[in-house]
Amino acid sequence: MRYGYWMPVFGGWLRNVPVEGMEASWAYARDLAIRAEQIGYDLTLIAELNLNDIKGVDAPTLDAWSTAAAIAAVTRTQEIMVAVRPNFHQPALFAKAAANIDRIAGGRLSLNVVSSWWADEARQYGLQFDQHDDRYARTSEWLDVVRGLWSQERFDFAGQFYRTEGAICSPKPVRSPILYAGGESEAAKSMITRQCDAYVMHGDPVDVIGPKIADIRARREAAGGVPMTFGMAAYAIVRDSEAEAKRELERILEVKDLPAGYSNFDQWLSGTQLEREMKIREYSVSNRGLRPNLVGTPEQLKERIEEYEAVGLDLLLLQMSPQKEEMERFAAQVIGDTATSFATPVETATA
Repeated sequence: MRYGYWMPVFGGWLRNVPVEGMEASWAYARDLAIRAEQIGYDLTLIAELNLNDIKGVDAPTLDAWSTAAAIAAVTRTQEIMVAVRPNFHQPALFAKAAANIDRIAGGRLSLNVVSSWWADEARQYGLQFDQHDDRYARTSEWLDVVRGLWSQERFDFAGQFYRTEGAICSPKPVRSPILYAGGESEAAKSMITRQCDAYVMHGDPVDVIGPKIADIRARREAAGGVPMTFGMAAYAIVRDSEAEAKRELERILEVKDLPAGYSNFDQWLSGTQLEREMKIREYSVSNRGLRPNLVGTPEQLKERIEEYEAVGLDLLLLQMSPQKEEMERFAAQVIGDTATSFATPVETATA
């Protein structure tokens, strides 16, 4: 298993806990990235949102791409996966900027291609927001332009959304960055299996993740592509005893005050007590992070991780809180026995 962590660009991951001791600052991000490399983490995922989805829209959030460039300059081995939303970036100019960041990183840049979901954010910033299937049509063209500029000396393109005329990208990336993407619609799966290198998923139990991996593998094989890799988001709590882990889980699920990110909270509390608990559990951690149930002792987490490996999962994208302390604990108690030896991204990236 490879281990990645979400860079805390929002100043934390817990919607029910207002202060987590991990500010949205360059100093925190820099120190975390350097230390993560030392203790065994393979990758950082840097989310791209201009509004804070965790602590409320008025709270600070780091810009993804300037942060990525800075992280590239202070690390040496860590893969830097940056989320990119095509409707927020003109593809030819993006290809140029991303190629430069990949050069700074020595070939360690990868992209998490996200077809935007937050309509209000796009409206506030005066940006294009397409309907669902149109987002994937735009993303498909956008990827054609970006990869064309990375692979050809001059690139011409005429599509529905974008045009280039003899466009030049020089210097090019060290290698064409690995393209990760996620999505559960038919439009998303079709685009991903044709144009991307890896499939990333929100958190779910093993019996849900296994069939998803099998489905994408079959689609990829039918499309004649090389095998893909698979990643999943998860929130991790490791403690010396199961009781301690459960107490920590209860802490992050407890609602004392209405968090800034809640909308129409009375509606969240409607229905049965079970419905209320399920809704709070889903909302407390983003990306369905609690569903994989990586909560327990080191032995319990290792066993669950092995189950995910058995169905084909290659990468865990972890959120923790407070991040520095919990990443240290997880590295010492879990990663040492479960990490997989792998080539550097420079050696494995597809051209």
